[in-house]
Amino acid sequence: MTGTTPVLAEAPRTAARRTPAPVRTAPRFDPQALRARWLQVASEDPAALERAAEVGVDFSPASGRVWETDDHVYLPVVATYRRGEHVEREVLMFALSPERVVTLQPSRHYPIFDKAIARMRRTPRLTQTSYGVTYALLYALNEAAERVIHHASDLLEDMSDQIEEATLGYDRRGREIGVTDMQGTISRMNRAEEIVSSTQESQLSLARAARHLRSEIADTDPVLASLVETLIADVDGVKEHASFEHDKVRYLQQAIMTSLDVKQNQIVKVFTIITAVFLPPTLITSFYGMNFTRMPELEWELGFPWVVLVTLVAAVIPLVYIKRRGWLR
Repeated sequence: MTGTTPVLAEAPRTAARRTPAPVRTAPRFDPQALRARWLQVASEDPAALERAAEVGVDFSPASGRVWETDDHVYLPVVATYRRGEHVEREVLMFALSPERVVTLQPSRHYPIFDKAIARMRRTPRLTQTSYGVTYALLYALNEAAERVIHHASDLLEDMSDQIEEATLGYDRRGREIGVTDMQGTISRMNRAEEIVSSTQESQLSLARAARHLRSEIADTDPVLASLVETLIADVDGVKEHASFEHDKVRYLQQAIMTSLDVKQNQIVKVFTIITAVFLPPTLITSFYGMNFTRMPELEWELGFPWVVLVTLVAAVIPLVYIKRRGWLR
């Protein structure tokens, strides 16, 4: 009996077809969408003010303070930024609504907002809501204020050598520094204090505007709300940096003024010592300058040397006393 091995029929292989996952395309930056969400109004442009009035925005009742209506919340923001070597300070107004944000600014093209537009190009989803656009604008204002603080810090660093010389009282050549030598340094330091104070005011208004923006967003957009929370922390950080620089300026100003006061006191002390030394000889000479009929010293052979010797002794005695007291140090 011949055995046969059964042959198993091979099941046909069917290729498993996988459905490709849908490719999610990131939103692209759309200038038209940005224009729909953001209206820029130049303060000196009547036509732009009319366009703002057409969408229900009237900046006149706000007049530089937080103002809320049924449709908009008006937020004043102090902008501090560098223009070349100068620091500018301007007050902007934001009119925020769920549909759009309207900014009242000095000119149609405001250089600070170029950074905001660049950020919206990198993150196009910000242009989808007026709150996202407002976040980008406040972010740019905060960055501009931070650059101003770094500029003020650099000014103080540049003056560090002069401030050190002022506290020591002598320059590198060993020449004594006077009040007139420090006038330029004092004026530049006062300018730095003005810059820092202006930045502090700017950060206070930015923080207030960012908190209002956070309250407007509420829980409708968690991602944007997280960005605004980070912005509030950044604004507070720049404000703390400004406070540190302000304290530094005040300390340096106090150090310079104390040094100058000590120098002036030394000058007064020198004149006081000179007066004390020459007062007894002056008293002696005043006696012998009187017109008396009888002065026995005039008949002495050694009268003149004796008077000179007494005068010198009278001058040396207070000088020795002053030196022992340590008033010459």
